[in-house]
Amino acid sequence: METKKREVLKIEMDSLSKNEEFARVVIAVFMSRLNPTLEEIDDVKTAVSEAVTNAVIHGYKGGEGIIFMEASAWEHTLEISICDKGVGIPDVEKAMEPMYTTDKTGERSGMGFSFMEAFMDEVHVESALGQGTCIAMKKYIGG
Repeated sequence: METKKREVLKIEMDSLSKNEEFARVVIAVFMSRLNPTLEEIDDVKTAVSEAVTNAVIHGYKGGEGIIFMEASAWEHTLEISICDKGVGIPDVEKAMEPMYTTDKTGERSGMGFSFMEAFMDEVHVESALGQGTCIAMKKYIGG
């Protein structure tokens, strides 16, 4: 059954790594109204996971904060935004380059934005130092 009217989901969650899994599950259930394939669900869950993880690790540097997730669904379209009010990204273009990371420990691969771009149809990042980052993503379902 197709969704004719735009339906919206808004969630605020603590910037805890365990909320990455919570966000994945919530978005999978929310997008089910669009009748996605399992591959489409996995793609979106991966992109959401990367965006939430970026907010926890980079946006808030593992400290306290709120992550805002908003999603809307209509027709064959899913839009998702993951935003934080953390430290911001000094150079968004550089940060979106594959393998680029500010992590000095070697634990992070620098592939978060690359995964988001690979699994979603559109990805747009806005950020301001000291004000936070917002990642807007779009996926066309069953197109």
